[in-house]
Amino acid sequence: MRRVAHVPIARHLLRARDLADARYSETLTVADMAAAAALSPAHFSRCFKAAFGESPHQYLLTRRLERAAALLRATDWTVAAIGAAVGVRSIGSFTTSFRRMYGTTPQAYRAAHPPAARHLRIPRCVAMAYGRPQNRTFREDARSEAA
Repeated sequence: MRRVAHVPIARHLLRARDLADARYSETLTVADMAAAAALSPAHFSRCFKAAFGESPHQYLLTRRLERAAALLRATDWTVAAIGAAVGVRSIGSFTTSFRRMYGTTPQAYRAAHPPAARHLRIPRCVAMAYGRPQNRTFREDARSEAA
């Protein structure tokens, strides 16, 4: 008779957390995360909060807001575009949640950090390649001989 190894519940919870980390911009529900952990939604929510200190919904919102903050610092996208990119459905609730977490609005957060253009770096090899004349496959003197 073969024994099946018991997988700790923490391993299942990590699968759900990894799902939230990987697909934060998609419409994820607690039921989706619970299915990834192979647990009922209610039991999953209790276990997740006990293990990670916050509810699955709060964890997902935190991931979205962290990504939004990074996009505010590194891009010049509009706040609405950033909200859509991180999976927020309502810009109003996004702004409220952002203010609750960071203590400031998304616009003020962006203003407190250097402009995104400052982060833009073009490797020297790329700049040299674009500045170099295009290679031509013809010779000017060949054209006059053919004429």
